[in-house]
Amino acid sequence: MRILNTIPVWFLTLTALACSSTQQLPASSADNIKSIVPGRSFVFRVQTVLPMSGRTRQVAGDGYEVIISKDTVNSYLPFFGRAYTAPIDPSRNGLDFISTDFEYTETAGRNGGWEITIKPRDNRDVQQMNFTISENGYASLQVTNNNRSPISYNGIITAESSRKRKK
Repeated sequence: MRILNTIPVWFLTLTALACSSTQQLPASSADNIKSIVPGRSFVFRVQTVLPMSGRTRQVAGDGYEVIISKDTVNSYLPFFGRAYTAPIDPSRNGLDFISTDFEYTETAGRNGGWEITIKPRDNRDVQQMNFTISENGYASLQVTNNNRSPISYNGIITAESSRKRKK
C-alpha cells in the first residue's frame, strides 16, 4: 500500500522535470530577431518534424536548416512522408536545394511576429514554403511539394548557420 501512495509523487516529479528541460531562447535574442527577419538574413533551425502521416520526430544535432538571404534560399531539410514519384538522383534525400529565383512575401503576423511565404521558381519539387515566426524567435514551417506529401517543421530563428561554409 505504501508503494501505491508514492506513485503519484514520482509521476508529478518526472512530469515537472520533463517540462523544465525545454530549450529557452535568451532574452537578448528577441531584439536580434526583430532586426534579422525584416532584413531577409536569417536561419531557420529545425527541432521537430511533423509529417502528414506517421509520428512526430525530434531532430538530433545541427545541420537541418533553411538559410535565407536576400538573393538565395538554401534548404537542408529532412523528409518523412509519402513520395508520389521516385527521385532521379537517389542520393538526394530530403528537401535539399538551393534557389536563387524565388518570390518572397512578408506580412505582419499576430502579436508582433511575421508570416513569410517563399515560392521558388527554379525548383520543380517545392511549390511554396510558409514560415510563421514569433517575435521571440520560435518558428514553424509548412512545405508544400509537387511530388511529395506536405510536411511541417518547428524550430528557432538564428542569425548564423551551423553549416560549415566552403571557401
